[in-house]
Amino acid sequence: MQLKCIGEASLEDTGFNYTMSLIQGKYKMFILYALMDFGVVRFNELKRYIKTISYKTLSVTLKELEADGLVHREEYPQIPPKVEYSLTPRGRSLIPILDSMCEWGERHRL
Repeated sequence: MQLKCIGEASLEDTGFNYTMSLIQGKYKMFILYALMDFGVVRFNELKRYIKTISYKTLSVTLKELEADGLVHREEYPQIPPKVEYSLTPRGRSLIPILDSMCEWGERHRL
């Protein structure tokens, strides 16, 4: 077995870094968790679920998650406008990771 040297390693080239780039941010994991738990959710429902998020931040974060292919946005042509959000297959592939984090937190919180 060859010993690794941290001085020669590059975190930027890892899958960990890529995954973190998709889910890092103050609210992204909360949104993913809500969509995992509740399935199809409307914008105002997400806002009520995540009480501390502003409307602008929620909108921007949902657009980022959509651009990364983790969240699907379905807009219905009606008045008033109706928009629903759900996880894409790619977003659903994160569920085991989110579940593991929840389980770890339940086991280790004080």
